[in-house]
Amino acid sequence: MLRKLLQIRYLLLTIFAACIGGTFQYGFNLTIINAPTTFIQNFINETWIERYGTKLESWVITLLWTFIVAGYSIGGLVGALIAGPMAVRFGRRNSLLLSNIFILVGALLMVLSRTATCFELIIVGRFFYGVNSGVGLNINPMYLGESAPKEIRGMVALSFAPFTAAGLVLGQTIGLREILGSEDLWPLLLASSAAPAIIQLMTLPWCPESPRYLLIDREDKNMCMKALRKLRGEINFNAEMDEMLEEQKALEGQRSKKLWDLFRDRSVQRQLIITFVLGSAMQLCGNDANLFIDRLGRRKLLVGGYSLMVGSGILFSISLTLQDKITWMPYLSMACIFASILSFGIGPAGVTGVIPMEIFDQTARPAAYMINGSLLWINLTIVGMLFPFIVEGLGSFCYIPFLSISFLAALFIGFFLPETKGKTLLEISQEFHKCNFKTQLEQTETKL
Repeated sequence: MLRKLLQIRYLLLTIFAACIGGTFQYGFNLTIINAPTTFIQNFINETWIERYGTKLESWVITLLWTFIVAGYSIGGLVGALIAGPMAVRFGRRNSLLLSNIFILVGALLMVLSRTATCFELIIVGRFFYGVNSGVGLNINPMYLGESAPKEIRGMVALSFAPFTAAGLVLGQTIGLREILGSEDLWPLLLASSAAPAIIQLMTLPWCPESPRYLLIDREDKNMCMKALRKLRGEINFNAEMDEMLEEQKALEGQRSKKLWDLFRDRSVQRQLIITFVLGSAMQLCGNDANLFIDRLGRRKLLVGGYSLMVGSGILFSISLTLQDKITWMPYLSMACIFASILSFGIGPAGVTGVIPMEIFDQTARPAAYMINGSLLWINLTIVGMLFPFIVEGLGSFCYIPFLSISFLAALFIGFFLPETKGKTLLEISQEFHKCNFKTQLEQTETKL
């Protein structure tokens, strides 16, 4: 076991280095803003008094705080949109490295905000943090999926999810008042995102670029082989190299597709529909059981996860209705919440980020991730805005809309998403090509 780990030590280093400054930052920056909420709101009011000599009304403070929170989501959407062009022009690894510029600039603004008596710097800093997270959420799974061998591609690509969870937990932990969550230290708390960025800048340069990117996009066979040799160690990769050369030949003469090219390309029609459905269905985030993805398959985890969420949602709605009548019902409600989060983590939370990497070919993958990432940030914003009104209007049945989405998503995946487990990326592309041109192929066969 130890020998095998040593053989793939650079692959393990690549996983750590990519995720610590990628999806880890997403989870970390989601939670570090929670602890200093009151301190920042007081700082906004004090700054306003110092500037204009009048106190702000509570609703204005709340509005400005909303801008700080929303800045992260807007930045995330921008990051998702620029991730595709960055991945094509600079490569997967270098794009992750470059995105740290946004974090470091944002951290500097956070530190200076109180010294300069300027709360607007926090808004701008959160925007830059969001741009980094938008880039990381797209390129992180793409880079790892392209760097992993077929046998463990799903598990490696999905390793970003535990780092997201770790970021959520650590961000909440260092926000404790005993650590950095005090009134004196909250600027340092917000600037602490620079630490994972520095770790990535120190570790990721030692890792190779995506072999597929080097061979297919850059047409550099020698660099591709060097990258594979570094990632696989003593493991024979001749079969993998032959598969990539076959994929390169199949894509010969094609350039990387832009966002609007996907909507006009019939060969990716089915993949686009799947991306829109899965990207829209996944409106929350959570942990996952990534050890099972290459054993059970992607479709089983997605269908199972959404189906369990439906069951949990039904029980949750019933328990909310009866919690005032039966004393133990609140405990059932809590159990249903945990069951729903666990179900979401088992499949949808992690697998959704892996699917675009597998179902789109090398030329369409960056643009596909732009769509997938944009849907994530847009849907998170929409749900956050609408949920209070849903609760007010539906009361104890507030989970019904989400239950319905989960049910429809499970049905769609069961009928339309083919299993990709154990298949090469070229085999997956060929399978989708047959689906997209099924009618045309049938007509040709009829004529013959």
